[in-house]
Amino acid sequence: MVAEAKKREIKEAHKRKKIMKERFKQEENIASAMVIWINEILPNWEVMRSTRRVRELWWQGLPPSVRGKVWSLAVGNELNITPELYEIFLSRAKERWKSFSETSSENDTEGNAGVSVADREASLELIKLDISRTFPSLYIFQKGGPYHDVLHSILGAYTCYRPDVGYVQGMSFIAAVLILNLEEADAFIAFANLLNKPCQLAFFRVDHSMMLKYFATFEVFFEENLSKLFLHFKSYSLTPDIYLIDWIFTLYSKSLPLDLACRVWDVFCRDGEEFLFRTGLGILRLYEDILLQMDFIHIAQFLTKLPEDITSEKLFSCIAAIQMQNSTKKWTQVFASVMKDIKEGDKNNSPALKS
Repeated sequence: MVAEAKKREIKEAHKRKKIMKERFKQEENIASAMVIWINEILPNWEVMRSTRRVRELWWQGLPPSVRGKVWSLAVGNELNITPELYEIFLSRAKERWKSFSETSSENDTEGNAGVSVADREASLELIKLDISRTFPSLYIFQKGGPYHDVLHSILGAYTCYRPDVGYVQGMSFIAAVLILNLEEADAFIAFANLLNKPCQLAFFRVDHSMMLKYFATFEVFFEENLSKLFLHFKSYSLTPDIYLIDWIFTLYSKSLPLDLACRVWDVFCRDGEEFLFRTGLGILRLYEDILLQMDFIHIAQFLTKLPEDITSEKLFSCIAAIQMQNSTKKWTQVFASVMKDIKEGDKNNSPALKS
């Protein structure tokens, strides 16, 4: 017994030593990459961003110290939002919060404004509720936490800036990730521009027609890369909306460990919407053997709450193995074909469209 205990102790010691060695190597790599990003890449951003060397370095994950800056540059600011504009919409949001009780009481006597007031109230209440659900284990976004008010401000300002979109569940996670990596005004600028991208706009506006086109395109690559699992899902009529919606709405920040979600964001900022769907296929590839043994209910439950021990090495290895090319067509070409087919009324190419 003593000998066995000693063996276990030696084994555990070796394991700890190996983990420490890997961690030290990782920290060295991050420090080395940080120097390259700060001294070489960022000062020459427009020239270097698309070079093979930078793209390879980018794939390995951005150093936390430059992550926010690189995200901002990659997302861009097509909307031309300034910190001053953010302050204007934040002021409007604060005015709405302040006058809310008055507006509600006026609504008791003025029936005409009932619907809009109720909608505003629902939106503001939803923001309040969702903030407490955002990364609850971190506590920093909970009431009294250092980032609670900042998150509330950004989401409130956005509902004033884009009343056509308003607040949708899932937005709080995206805003929170940006807050962790950027200053308040910069986080709002990146948030508004990110949500203005075609894919995010389609999902957050709940544009069913566009969402179905994304699902149909996803299924083309699903069948191409994971044909066995694709047929398994099809046999249960398990369509992409069942698991993809939650992943896309929060850009994986709710579904994956935060550090891993940030790595997904790194490459998403580099490659655009295509990488969101490639990541989804990477997850399915990683757990393919397990999913093939499950029925509809268990697959849906599993994909809704992924294992917490998922590692970046394993996931990114699976993502790298996913080919985003169907025959001779890339993602954008397949998506364009799906758009064309659907416009012409041909809805027979995808189980998602049929459902």
